[in-house]
Amino acid sequence: MILFYHPGACSLAVHIALIETGMPYKLVSITKDKRTSDGRDFLKINPKGFVPTLELDDETVLGEALAILAYVCHRTGTLLPEDGRVRWQALEATSFMTTEVHGNFKPFWKNAPEPEKENARQALVKHFDILAGQLGNQAFLTGDRMTIADPYLFVMLMWASIHGIKVSERFDAFFTRMNALPSVAQALAEEGLA
Repeated sequence: MILFYHPGACSLAVHIALIETGMPYKLVSITKDKRTSDGRDFLKINPKGFVPTLELDDETVLGEALAILAYVCHRTGTLLPEDGRVRWQALEATSFMTTEVHGNFKPFWKNAPEPEKENARQALVKHFDILAGQLGNQAFLTGDRMTIADPYLFVMLMWASIHGIKVSERFDAFFTRMNALPSVAQALAEEGLA
């Protein structure tokens, strides 16, 4: 199985989940001109051109973070309970982050005009406040165990720090806890971010 990634992109959440669940994988990075580090045209693998992209051993390609994270959970039976409140809250939070939170970072990557960045900054502060309310004083976003929502939140908090988005102090202990996990340390090292 191959995870196509770009260092520090949202593919980092999938990378962490793969390590955390013990699934075997090979990493292949994507360049800005949409070439893979092993020489292929990435757009022939995933016409959307986005990471994360997961190429399964049977050459099936999955190209959306939430779908890939759900696949990893389904295959391993970890990071997402089969039923109950935690399952649905984790899926809801991950969906919120992959759409609303992630999407509002776009002006910062595209060097948009400052008014557009300010609008995005205000939206992100509100979105992170919602997530801080869900986190409360829990160890992880949905309780005392990591789910697929937590690696994604970790990446979103990294981006918030990089782009100067003010987030609740409630995330401090969460971020420290996540950063100390062996799976996170390994993913950061493998992506050259440690």
